[in-house]
Amino acid sequence: MRLYLLALPPTDSVTDGFLPAAARLGLDVTVLTDQPDAHRERYGAEVEVLECDVRDFRAVITRIATHHAPDAVFSNSDHLQVQASLAAEYFGLPGKDWRAALRVKDKAQMRRHLAASGTDSVWSVEIAPGELPDAAAVPYPCVLKPREGVASENVVMVHGPEDLLLQCKEIQARRPGVPLVVEEYLAGQLYTLETLGDGTVRHVLGGFRTELTPPPLFIEQQLTFVPAHPKPVVAQILAQLDALDIGFGICHTEFVVHEGRARIIEVNYRAIGDQCDLLLAELLGIPLFELVLRTYLGEPLPADLGARRDGAARISWPMSDRAGTLTAAPEATDREADGVRLRYRPMRPVGEWRELAHTHRDYLGAVRVVGTDQEAVNRVHADFLATERWEITP
Repeated sequence: MRLYLLALPPTDSVTDGFLPAAARLGLDVTVLTDQPDAHRERYGAEVEVLECDVRDFRAVITRIATHHAPDAVFSNSDHLQVQASLAAEYFGLPGKDWRAALRVKDKAQMRRHLAASGTDSVWSVEIAPGELPDAAAVPYPCVLKPREGVASENVVMVHGPEDLLLQCKEIQARRPGVPLVVEEYLAGQLYTLETLGDGTVRHVLGGFRTELTPPPLFIEQQLTFVPAHPKPVVAQILAQLDALDIGFGICHTEFVVHEGRARIIEVNYRAIGDQCDLLLAELLGIPLFELVLRTYLGEPLPADLGARRDGAARISWPMSDRAGTLTAAPEATDREADGVRLRYRPMRPVGEWRELAHTHRDYLGAVRVVGTDQEAVNRVHADFLATERWEITP
């Protein structure tokens, strides 16, 4: 059976998650990408990689139609869900509704749709490229962000009209041609909800409590696993996902809870990233990546995934705080003691120079710790961070 996997840059989710899962399922994989050299360097000759303008669904359909017949078309990229969905629909294969994929990728459209459904209403306004908002009409504080952004890039809290206009101009200078969204700031603790569905059955896998950098930026620093959010909170988020027609494959939803009210920040219609999906599979003790791919092959999910519910976990990312060369960092590490497993994986090579991005691209590595006792997990996690060192030389 042939799986077409659409990708932009290589990611840990694909390299360490979905490709090994496809191999275990006995699938022949063809990676379609606009960055073929990077993927060939990552996988070697074991995976077929073809160049394709994957942002254009017509190019994707043509590339598949002129190659081997497909049995599944899949992507774990935020930017390629619509294209993968349209290609799957064209070939009569299981997949997401492209309208739902577009609805959540476009943050302005998501707000409009939730408001029209009556499930939630957030003040927001869309700003066309080159235009500026009516800053006097905006409720402050507010959040300014790209309409189709990802990884907290160019997302900033704003406290007044002058700051809003300044931030708009700065983002437009960095990202000309990109539409922006201004929306009211939603107060509350940030969480995630991870779900897996086949279009009929939907499983809630749990979620995370998210710690962010201080405002005005919103970069994730640390996530702590939450086996089960309160039922009223889950019910509110699932109702909003239902209104958005989200129910096929894996989905990562970010939301805040304030005085019992749960409100979606954004929906990423793919697996949670930055190695959290790898942690989740290990923590739950299920073949998570295989289950995702099976849905794209038309297989129904079991009524019970057999997931463990006694797990505790924490993941964090040491971050660069300046532009420069990474001159010292720990190597990949695996440790296990007293029922606690620690895995550290570098995300930036020693010797590489980078600008400071103020996004997830500033991550130096991922520290994943899994066990059954949260205090023990927290202690192992803190000890590793205290004893290892990362050095950036300007």
